[in-house]
Amino acid sequence: QVQLVESGGGLVQPGGSLRLSCAASGSIFSIYAMGWYRQAPGKQRELVATITPGHNTNYADSVKGRFTISRDNAKNTVYLRMNSLKPEDTAVYYCNAEVEVRVGVSPSDYWGQGTQVTVSF
Repeated sequence: QVQLVESGGGLVQPGGSLRLSCAASGSIFSIYAMGWYRQAPGKQRELVATITPGHNTNYADSVKGRFTISRDNAKNTVYLRMNSLKPEDTAVYYCNAEVEVRVGVSPSDYWGQGTQVTVSF
């Protein structure tokens, strides 16, 4: 079993900042890509950012220059620093990790439970 636990969501005013964290635990041999996705009410879940073990990153166009993804491989943790937040960033943010639970077993995707981010006055 692999668990992803997110933290750091909340209510913030437009222009403000938040930092999300996601720690993976359980039966983990290796973690490949980690990432953040979000889902706003009435919309499909969308990619926000991903990061490889070698710290190569990929961002959605809508967050480039405002959000920064990072990871601590020793702690099996991924972070998302969100600056200059806009009301349209309001969504439930989900952590994702591609995890190999033991040698020889193909990696599988795991998801966190989600954390609410609300950007409003």
